[in-house]
Amino acid sequence: MEKRNLKQEYEKMINENKVFLFMKGDPEQPFCGFSMRVIRILEEMKVEFGSKNILEDNEIREAVKTFSDWPTYPQLYVNGKFVGGCEIIEELYRDEELESILKE
Repeated sequence: MEKRNLKQEYEKMINENKVFLFMKGDPEQPFCGFSMRVIRILEEMKVEFGSKNILEDNEIREAVKTFSDWPTYPQLYVNGKFVGGCEIIEELYRDEELESILKE
């Protein structure tokens, strides 16, 4: 059996979508309040984004925490770069900085 290349899977997800969210659940049915709060911000800003339900894939869930050096979910990426988790996204949104990050 071939070993998964988790780093390659991770990079493919965050690079194939301008905006990508690793989250618990999916956009239609988030499984935690933090994921739901980030989804609401993105929807309010009318941002198209890809997502991955990390609860369906324990290997990728653990690997992403290592790759991002961030211990919790959700995790938002823009242009292949880690932006932050829920509280950081909310702060950027409140300070009207998230829009400029998304437009880069």
